[in-house]
Amino acid sequence: MTDPSAATGFSSITDTLDRLAIEVPSWAYGNSGTRFRVFGTPGTPRTVEEKIADAAQVHAHTGLAPSVALHIPWDKTDDYTALREYAEGLGVRLGTVNSNTFQDEAYKFGSLTSADDAVRQQAVDHHLECLEIMGRTGSRDLKIWLADGANYPGQNDLRQRQDTLAESLRTIYDQLDDGQRLVLEYKFFEPAFYSTDVPDWGTSYAHVSALGEKAMVCLDTGHHAPGTNIEFIVAQLLRLGKLGSFDFNSRFYADDDLIVGAADPYQLFRIVVEVIRGGGLDADSEVALMLDQCHNIEEKVPGQIRSVLNVQEMTAKALLLDREALAQAQADNDVLAANQVFMDAFFTDVRSDLAAYREERGLPGDPMAAFRESGYLDRIAADRVGGTQSGWGA
Repeated sequence: MTDPSAATGFSSITDTLDRLAIEVPSWAYGNSGTRFRVFGTPGTPRTVEEKIADAAQVHAHTGLAPSVALHIPWDKTDDYTALREYAEGLGVRLGTVNSNTFQDEAYKFGSLTSADDAVRQQAVDHHLECLEIMGRTGSRDLKIWLADGANYPGQNDLRQRQDTLAESLRTIYDQLDDGQRLVLEYKFFEPAFYSTDVPDWGTSYAHVSALGEKAMVCLDTGHHAPGTNIEFIVAQLLRLGKLGSFDFNSRFYADDDLIVGAADPYQLFRIVVEVIRGGGLDADSEVALMLDQCHNIEEKVPGQIRSVLNVQEMTAKALLLDREALAQAQADNDVLAANQVFMDAFFTDVRSDLAAYREERGLPGDPMAAFRESGYLDRIAADRVGGTQSGWGA
């Protein structure tokens, strides 16, 4: 029988696949929904420790999710050193710390961009608190996403908001320790509809470039206008040395926060092609891959397992891209041949190869089936009775 790995050249990509690590977000395990309803499910975590326990299941079954991102204040605890030790005892570590300046009443008209000195100071102080937490958790990245913006023309002075944002970010940046980074996320609309203060990669890039080497751009794959060529942005930020991290999800219309690769797996493939081309999976790369999803109607842990497997599958396909043939077709201006090389890689079926790859590393060949058979969801549904379930705002 012919070895499918030999036929596809799969064995040549395993070293790079071994480096693939995808951070999962603590909030993905809590209850979530839409603007109209947040749905509860049995076994939903009530504490940050239970969120981490759920996240550890993803890593145990896939080997792909060694770290868990925290969201402050949703994941506040009295002892972050103990939380770090708890996570490490489950085989994962604490990762990115995400700030929150979109739920406090004081931030109705802005946070880091507010014209109100007291409000702006409150927002800055929150980020300084996050930096203190990072020191205890061993986290590298402080991720900032701002809901700041305006709904109506004339509502605010657009330039003033950029000036105050720059000033606020500088105050935070200057408190970073060695080894820590600030990553600034962008989003082109929602909840601000006329003018969002950090609406695109260019605005984020302008601010982080002014700050210095420890400031980077965070790219959320759902935070773009329809039709945006996201892989071009990836290529450009890698080229400029300013792509700090990804938030992987999928969208049909806007910031849907669906399972990554669900709406357009070919787009995910194209993005990963540029990540690889730009060195994002090299041994010395500091690009962080993370999920940012809300599982509204599906089970949370399987949803995260499916997500990291989707990234792994598209990464394998992208690594099998015949770059020599592609370069020759591009040099010859052979449009159809170049596109065919792309499509050949995308349509390569790597599922059996990946199953064998996992088993060689002591992981289940089919992580989804293994998790279903583990009975974990039934156990937590029985054990996690009483208390307040985690969710948006908790």
